[in-house]
Amino acid sequence: MPTAVKENYLKTLYFLSKESPDINITELSKRLGVSKPTASNMMKSLEENGWVDHQKYKPVKLTKKGRKVAALIIRKHRLTEMFLHKVMGFGWEEVHMIAEQMEHLDSKKLFDRMDEMLEHPLYDPHGSPIPDKNGLIAIQKFHKLTHLTSSQKGRLSALTNSSEGLLHYLNQCQIELGVTLELIRIEPFDDSCIVSANGKPPITLSKKVAACLMVDII
Repeated sequence: MPTAVKENYLKTLYFLSKESPDINITELSKRLGVSKPTASNMMKSLEENGWVDHQKYKPVKLTKKGRKVAALIIRKHRLTEMFLHKVMGFGWEEVHMIAEQMEHLDSKKLFDRMDEMLEHPLYDPHGSPIPDKNGLIAIQKFHKLTHLTSSQKGRLSALTNSSEGLLHYLNQCQIELGVTLELIRIEPFDDSCIVSANGKPPITLSKKVAACLMVDII
């Protein structure tokens, strides 16, 4: 079982691999807030475990084994977030930091029990897919709110950014997963979006906020 530090590396490598299969050490070190030599030394350790392919001065690649280990760490994190939210009543803006600690627990029984109690959820409180027991992740087919046309409606199904600041802002706007958003119009001056949530009076969302909202068109 990898240490918490190695798990954090694997998780970061996993997310970077979604952007490109060839992972740059410089970008990895930036994401983790460590020096390039520190990141390079860790790659040697991860390679010894068969989790990455790494050659000096070349990009890093996650192996199939490493990808599965990373996905199972993400599974624990997202199951924990869903359990905290649905069972314990935590707000979606409160669950991330607790899940960051819980994901390092080596207790298959605990997370399997969470999964059963939640009736095997496919998504976490932010709409991110929860990997299954084999590390497989469902493909999402949602659309950006900004891609809707005027008067088109979509059900908010996921966020591309689940930062605490954004979640607090959405709380203030009374926008949560499952809400129906109707795009009234996009302002030509700054690309901000005028939307109605569940038929309520229209509000203005900045282009930055609107770009984080993924909807299922209805």
